[in-house]
Amino acid sequence: MTTAEPPKGLLHRNIKARQSDEISGHVEDRNNLQEEDLRRWQKHAQKVKGKVLEQVQDHLSDLLDKALTESIQPFTQLQPAVNGNMSKRPSSSSQRMDDGKVFVDRPSLLDELFEINHIRTIYHMFIAILLIFCFSTLAVDYIDQGRLVLEFDLLFFAFGKLGTATWAWVVMFVYTLLVPYFTLVYWGSLYHSFPSKLGLSIGTGLVLSAVQTCVLGVFPIYVVVHYQLPPASRFIVILEQIRFLMKSYSFMRETAPVIMKNTPKQGESPRSPTLSSYLYFLFCPTLIYRESYPRNTHIRWKYVSVTLGMILGCLFYCYFILVRLCVPAFRPRINQPFSKRTMVLAVFTSVLPGTMILLLCFFAFLHCWLNLFGELLRFADRMFYKDWWNSTSFANYYRTWNVVVHDWLYYYGYRDFLWLSKRKFRTAAMLSVFIVSAVVHEYALSMAFGFFYPVLFCLFACFGVMFNFTMNDKRQSPVFNVIMWTCLFLGQGVQVCLYCQEWYAQIHCPRTENSFWELVTPRSWSCNYQS
Repeated sequence: MTTAEPPKGLLHRNIKARQSDEISGHVEDRNNLQEEDLRRWQKHAQKVKGKVLEQVQDHLSDLLDKALTESIQPFTQLQPAVNGNMSKRPSSSSQRMDDGKVFVDRPSLLDELFEINHIRTIYHMFIAILLIFCFSTLAVDYIDQGRLVLEFDLLFFAFGKLGTATWAWVVMFVYTLLVPYFTLVYWGSLYHSFPSKLGLSIGTGLVLSAVQTCVLGVFPIYVVVHYQLPPASRFIVILEQIRFLMKSYSFMRETAPVIMKNTPKQGESPRSPTLSSYLYFLFCPTLIYRESYPRNTHIRWKYVSVTLGMILGCLFYCYFILVRLCVPAFRPRINQPFSKRTMVLAVFTSVLPGTMILLLCFFAFLHCWLNLFGELLRFADRMFYKDWWNSTSFANYYRTWNVVVHDWLYYYGYRDFLWLSKRKFRTAAMLSVFIVSAVVHEYALSMAFGFFYPVLFCLFACFGVMFNFTMNDKRQSPVFNVIMWTCLFLGQGVQVCLYCQEWYAQIHCPRTENSFWELVTPRSWSCNYQS
């Protein structure tokens, strides 16, 4: 029995139909696979993006935590306990840390943050603003005078008589290098064999204090006043005076206890620090003396050149801010009587230039200048500041703004005060540090400007102390970071406004006598010029 076969044409059409269905099915399956692969890759990309962002955030958090805790947490090492478990025991490094600051190899925070493109864009924005200032100055000069004029008369005035400031610096440097060092060596050679150790120490201390007062106390003031140095040259002399005083005190404070504790053996001379270590300390960017510091293996000359360029850029930046924003606002003008309204407007007008000057001073000195010397001297510990811009309390802001000065004040002011008072007066110790810091800041500004107007002292010693106790470390909300920045803005506005007004008042209403009250009374309170 045979079955009927389908016609060849119908069979051919069926085969073609099946082939067409298979091809379309394969295409559809391939499209589905491609869409599925695309969705899978999108999910994978989202996961990778999330992991990358999380790693960057964790890395930044680790950097900040390391910067915040590395200088105060003791190093520990694991040692087996009696019962066989591992226990932590303080190492010799932690014991030294209890006695003072420990230096470790770490870069500056901004150097690490600038490796992130988003953060570096902020730096580029400031460069763009500097270019706008330069272009606007050129355009205004061309409109007013019909030619391109780029004169830096204010800059040349501020840094005038640099020769006088230089030889005054040389005198202070040579004295600071030789006299405290050889005085300490001489005292150390006699200390363990002298009959009255207390008498020797008191006598040597009194003689050295008298010489310090004359050379590092009176001499810089005499140079500044007698030669009538301009403001920037005055700043150089006065700030170097303060730096040499702090450096020499740290050298004596760190070295004398070591000499007193280490009694030399029979026939041996007392061990003294080397002159080369002290010379290195006078230039390295720290105020805490150590015989040795962590050092880098080489100098990055490209980093040096870029940093030096940034310092010059900040200098011209401040010049343009003063010329374009401050001088036109406070130069005496006719038919504009003084009133509360003009005063309030002047303060708020000064907020922008004051804030920019604050940021430029931080970046130029605490980052660029200190990193420049750190790189040239291969000084490896570059934690000159911490993330003060994230502070939610003024207590944290004061600790993180200038770590170099804070360390000196903490170890030689706050902690020594607690040691002398047997840890009974912590509040008094904190207030004493605030007062000393406020007095030194006001002294530097008064000598630089040539008049006494304690604006910074009042803001620092009054409002600073109040905010330090009210906005303490318990304040963690981001709202307090906004409050902190608002207070900084207003404080900078008040300082720029009042100091600029007093500067022009001193010019247009000079003193008629040199009595005490005439010297300490601000001229802007009684000057009748229209401003």
